[in-house]
Amino acid sequence: MDNYHLAQVNIAKRLAPMDDPIMQDFVNNLDKINAIADKAEGFIWRLQDEDKQEAALVFQDDTLIINMSVWASLEALFNYTYHSGHIEVFKRRKDWFSKMKLMHMAFWFVPIGYEPTFQDAKKRLDYLNNHGDTPYAFSFKSKFGIEDFLNYKPIR
Repeated sequence: MDNYHLAQVNIAKRLAPMDDPIMQDFVNNLDKINAIADKAEGFIWRLQDEDKQEAALVFQDDTLIINMSVWASLEALFNYTYHSGHIEVFKRRKDWFSKMKLMHMAFWFVPIGYEPTFQDAKKRLDYLNNHGDTPYAFSFKSKFGIEDFLNYKPIR
């Protein structure tokens, strides 16, 4: 059962182009937030060199910022998100991003060593938006474990 980690995708629709003054504080905090993630307990991997053309093609929206990472556990991701220096920037998200009507964050289990793709992320977000929280794609509202995931048959 210890052969899996937790993958996450988080998308945000920016209010302006990245070089616009509206986005300046967000851009100025990216290195800080990434450094906090890199040092966080349970952190495994994060998307670093985003291929914007591929992301725009997969998500069909070039105004999205896409963040993907892999964590040892849901608890490790939760602690980074809500109990680290990340929270300072997280609280200001309305300054830079519009409110999304659909789910913008999804979690799922991946085999150890697997790096999620944009296609994986879109598939899980779409599934979550169509079926709600399930062991296949879920949010912080649900605490599915690997057993739940291994025993779940996704709806096609």
